[in-house]
Amino acid sequence: MNAAHPYAELLATIPVERRAVPVLGGDTVYWVYGDADAPRTLLLVHGFRGEHHGLEPVVAHLRGIRIFSPDLPGFGETAPLPGRVHDVETYAAWLADFAAAVAPGAPVLGHSFGSIVSAAAVAGGLPTSRLILVNPIGAPALEGPRGVLTRLAVLYYRVAARLPRRLGDAVLRNSLIVRVMSVSMAKTKDRELRRFIHAQHDAYFARFADRDVLLEAFVTSVSHDVRAYAPRIFVPTLLVAAQRDDITPIEAERRLVRMFPSAELVEIPDVGHLIHYETPAIAAEAIRRFLPPSADGTR
Repeated sequence: MNAAHPYAELLATIPVERRAVPVLGGDTVYWVYGDADAPRTLLLVHGFRGEHHGLEPVVAHLRGIRIFSPDLPGFGETAPLPGRVHDVETYAAWLADFAAAVAPGAPVLGHSFGSIVSAAAVAGGLPTSRLILVNPIGAPALEGPRGVLTRLAVLYYRVAARLPRRLGDAVLRNSLIVRVMSVSMAKTKDRELRRFIHAQHDAYFARFADRDVLLEAFVTSVSHDVRAYAPRIFVPTLLVAAQRDDITPIEAERRLVRMFPSAELVEIPDVGHLIHYETPAIAAEAIRRFLPPSADGTR
């Protein structure tokens, strides 16, 4: 699907460089946005089945900040980590080592599944001055009003993993399935923006390495949530949540923010789980206000 990129002009004004770094026995591919002498830095962690492109609309609105945005192991251009199960412990360890290698001490932003990975890493000792969670997974995915749908999704991924490899891979990359996912998450009534969102999912939702790592990551995403880590996160934390999020209801986010020793919640109305596509400017403004003025976190 051809669709205009509503944030392309802003992105074009930001310098970007593709790089790679060895982490946990594999090479992590990442992108660096912004000027090298920018006074502030930020490390991004994207969501399940996504890759770094998904957070570019937010990046487009964060000019003046040096941003490090990797593809998670098994997604986009980063290969799976050799000899490891891609569970929450592995992803948290990967993030800690990646951050130490390219952006030590930088504030961390995690979106959706990335909120689980980021929270687990920071609770486990990843040094950072700030934590930002966008569309955080703040309630069990297997419970609540969408629990049945989540269990059906688990079945879908498990069945695909047991089919002959070519058939299973085709099922997981099926464009109709991707479109159903995209339609279910988009809330905007703007037709052009919806076309852009669907085009993004068409282009990037099938860029996973193989069905095994996809299943491992999916099981991880529905078996954990941020609540388990919140009490052990002592750095200032920002939650950017959507009032129409079908994955974590806003009431759960309001409970989640109280579980952190030091956290605040920004609620965005009329949007669901795609804050990064539908309201990136609003999210970026909240992020900009929250970040410390200097790279080392000092005031």
